[in-house]
Amino acid sequence: MAQSCKTFYNQDVTGTQVISDKQQLLESLGQLPEPVVRPAFIVVSGLPGTGKSYFCRRLAERIPLIILESDAMRKALFPSPAYSAAESARLFQAIHHLIEQLLRRGIPIALDATNLSERNREHLYHIADRLNAKLILVRVEAPSEVVQERLRNRAEGPASEEDHSEADWAVFQKMKPSVQKIGRNHFAVDTSRDITPVLDKIVREVNR
Repeated sequence: MAQSCKTFYNQDVTGTQVISDKQQLLESLGQLPEPVVRPAFIVVSGLPGTGKSYFCRRLAERIPLIILESDAMRKALFPSPAYSAAESARLFQAIHHLIEQLLRRGIPIALDATNLSERNREHLYHIADRLNAKLILVRVEAPSEVVQERLRNRAEGPASEEDHSEADWAVFQKMKPSVQKIGRNHFAVDTSRDITPVLDKIVREVNR
């Protein structure tokens, strides 16, 4: 399940561990897109079941980028994840180091994670600002009844190779109060509707 890692900076993760984890995640990505002079860093935020991964896949059909999906990367590091604070500390510190490495190489990125806390998003803002990446923020949402139906279908249906999340309706309800307003300009997309207009705007922003 997606987890917002509220306390990951308070966890003790050694530098050697972070480097090892980052390399493991890098090797799990497969082929990377061609580097560009100023890569886009698209930070996607939203509760479980709102359609973040669907949105990222649709976007990747339009522009070259690598999707860093936190649920898939968690399972790359932890085949039987416990979703503990210590586990999330390792995961997100490795992801953040990987983001820096890829952006320095000019690789465009879409980060697919809940990213519910502004404090944690601010660290991503700082990475983009420091590396002069083209930061694009996207808030993904859907009506609660649509999310509930999606999560029910996920739990009852066959496993999908494209769906790495284990979050259910109870997780959605538990995480919903922790959603914080995004402090910078951002795009909002409702995945229960046609997302093409927002995709068009983001593609134009990336190519500008």
